[in-house]
Amino acid sequence: MVSFLLTVKRLLSGLWRSFKLKNFQALFILVVVMLLSGTVFFVRNEGLSIIDALYVCVLTLSTVGHPTFEPQTVLGKLFMMLYVIVGTGLFLGLIGHIAYSLIKQPERKPGKKEEE
Repeated sequence: MVSFLLTVKRLLSGLWRSFKLKNFQALFILVVVMLLSGTVFFVRNEGLSIIDALYVCVLTLSTVGHPTFEPQTVLGKLFMMLYVIVGTGLFLGLIGHIAYSLIKQPERKPGKKEEE
């Protein structure tokens, strides 16, 4: 349990550092827009509930996929193809920024001596 809490703390600190980067902020907004647009599309055109549509969108962007969902309309299939191509790139870019923030060494504070 302690290990899990330390991992969550490290992830949250990486997210906090990531939000300071303008590129991350832009990617975050674009991913949120993708999730909202996909949710609205699937609710209106495929007849899914809001929660089911959001669930399908999150699973699609995270590259996990939903094993039983398949768009029933031609427009839904075309939308899903475009959604996967654009959304996966945005989501992976977002994850890449978080990984960079987790790996990047924290900047040293002025006044502290560097150990040799």
